[in-house]
Amino acid sequence: MTSITAPSAAAAAANAASVAASTTSNSSAGSGSATAASLTQANFLQLLTAQLKYQSPTSPANPTQMVSEFAAISTVDGINSLNTKLNSLSTSTGAAQMAQASALVGRQVAVSGNTLIPDNSGKATGAFSLASATQATTVTVFKPNGSIAATLNLGTMPAGPQSFSWSGGSSGTDYSYNVTATDSTGAAVSATPYTVYTVQGVNLAGGTPTLNVAGSAATLPVSSVQTVLGVAS
Repeated sequence: MTSITAPSAAAAAANAASVAASTTSNSSAGSGSATAASLTQANFLQLLTAQLKYQSPTSPANPTQMVSEFAAISTVDGINSLNTKLNSLSTSTGAAQMAQASALVGRQVAVSGNTLIPDNSGKATGAFSLASATQATTVTVFKPNGSIAATLNLGTMPAGPQSFSWSGGSSGTDYSYNVTATDSTGAAVSATPYTVYTVQGVNLAGGTPTLNVAGSAATLPVSSVQTVLGVAS
């Protein structure tokens, strides 16, 4: 009578290791390299099948451990799916940012600051936001040395974003300005100043598009734009 001898635990482990090594080798031949980071759900299932096939009948696999392995497979698959979705979202976001930046070329944009940058004709545009309506609004323009270059009386203005222009500057010189405003009762009205730039192009050198603007060697993040005034005159 033929006798059947159950493989020893050591032999079973050796066989499982051999199958795992063969699986890894085949994966390497197909993809050029196989690392733990590149293992797929199919690889995990192959390894688990090999473990079940070569387990010792006298010492079967621990059910609790098998459940943990199945959970690990599910977790890895879920992480891979999440990474795929995140990569897709990143690509979509990058395209949206590029479209948004491209739409600003040729327009004047306002960012935080109180600088006036004259163009070649000496004209500069400024912008600010008023907390409430004003009865009197005055813009004082300062030269780089701190002396007053001009005083603009803008009169009554509604609350919200406002803009103004000044034609007495010199190209290549940056001026600063200050806004003072009062309401109908004579109380001071808060004004937030902005620096206005003309967008000349879009820079794609970094991870996200930035704006090339006239009068500044540094590029501007699209996120720094507070408001868009319109097409540059």
